[in-house]
Amino acid sequence: AALGRPGYINLGRDRDLPTDRSKDVMRSQAHAVLDEAERLGLHYIDCARSYGLSEEFVSSWLALKPSRSDVFTIGSKWGYEYTAGWRIEVGDSEAHEVKTHSVAQLDKQLGETLLLLPRLHLYQIHSATEQSGVLENEAVLDALAAL
Repeated sequence: AALGRPGYINLGRDRDLPTDRSKDVMRSQAHAVLDEAERLGLHYIDCARSYGLSEEFVSSWLALKPSRSDVFTIGSKWGYEYTAGWRIEVGDSEAHEVKTHSVAQLDKQLGETLLLLPRLHLYQIHSATEQSGVLENEAVLDALAAL
């Protein structure tokens, strides 16, 4: 999440990320982290639609490794939509992301994810809570079961 968007809801990013948070620099940083993860033997890569360009960054990294891409297990999540538009800070009445657990959102986000990550292995509900009601939503559960 921290490498797919220039600003995040957690504190302390300034010491972990470069001052330049342009898409090209953040993509390069994400690729470097993925290279190190691969070197260390990590093979699960986690993304989410709400992690900004994380799926795009993983997709571009995997494209550089066509002979190795089948070694990785790719997971992503749907339900939150990134709304900050590559801004580090958003206004007081705005949010970096918005949660919507509907069939329409599932269909929209799954389509977006599969365009970037056609070898997706795991697709999860992002922040399924009792309060969200998504685990009681029969239409969503039926759509998920059909995947």
